[in-house]
Amino acid sequence: MKTAAQILRSKPDQTVHTMGPTASAYEAAKFMADKNIGALVVVERGNVVGIVSERDCARKLVAMARSSQDTPLRDIMSSPVMYVHPDQTGEECMALMTENRLRHLPVMDGDQLIGLISIGDLVKATISEQQFIIEQLEHYISGQRN
Repeated sequence: MKTAAQILRSKPDQTVHTMGPTASAYEAAKFMADKNIGALVVVERGNVVGIVSERDCARKLVAMARSSQDTPLRDIMSSPVMYVHPDQTGEECMALMTENRLRHLPVMDGDQLIGLISIGDLVKATISEQQFIIEQLEHYISGQRN
């Protein structure tokens, strides 16, 4: 299976959206809606300190009975952040996501954030790989050579 780095390179938009921990949950939710994304990496002084998803904004704010405009991301973000390295396989990423009920994984090269992989990215990579294998098997069975 492809590595996290290969999956990142195959994404049409490789932008990693970030916000600081003092930004409000409202700002984060509005930004995610505007960009049609499901999560933001929370960065402080160049370091990844958390991750916040649409689910965090909805569920945690309700559970805490707090206003999104008055709640900083530091109060609802997931921290510490689970992440993967560029050379880890999609299977390893999927296993980590499944075991920990995650939908997004930052990809870190040392201390540097280089990307964000979603469960959707992993599903696309898996489907692409399976389609390639099916095509190869069909060619083999029919006797065609590449």
